[in-house]
Amino acid sequence: MTPTIDYQRITDPATAIESLTEEERFLLETALLDRSVESTEGVCGGYARLRGTRIPIWTLVSFKNQGASHEELLRNYPTLTLKKLQISWDYYDRHREEVDNVIASHHED
Repeated sequence: MTPTIDYQRITDPATAIESLTEEERFLLETALLDRSVESTEGVCGGYARLRGTRIPIWTLVSFKNQGASHEELLRNYPTLTLKKLQISWDYYDRHREEVDNVIASHHED
């Protein structure tokens, strides 16, 4: 069902977001999250990575699974932020099988 939003009354993005239903807000958040991660053939093996970086999601998840703290990851990857780490964990939550398969394939090498 398409939301009925009075675009004439919306003067800022916060007002538009506030006018969404819970389901519509979830769909918006999911779409924005998906735009924060990209996969490009020939870049980082074509695996999902944080947009605009060469940091694959599987690498961060693998280090976290091995006990790396957020502070350690931020120190070792100076371009990372807590927000980008959260994006990585959220992506992993939604694509767990995909990421786990990539991690497993790298442990076989």
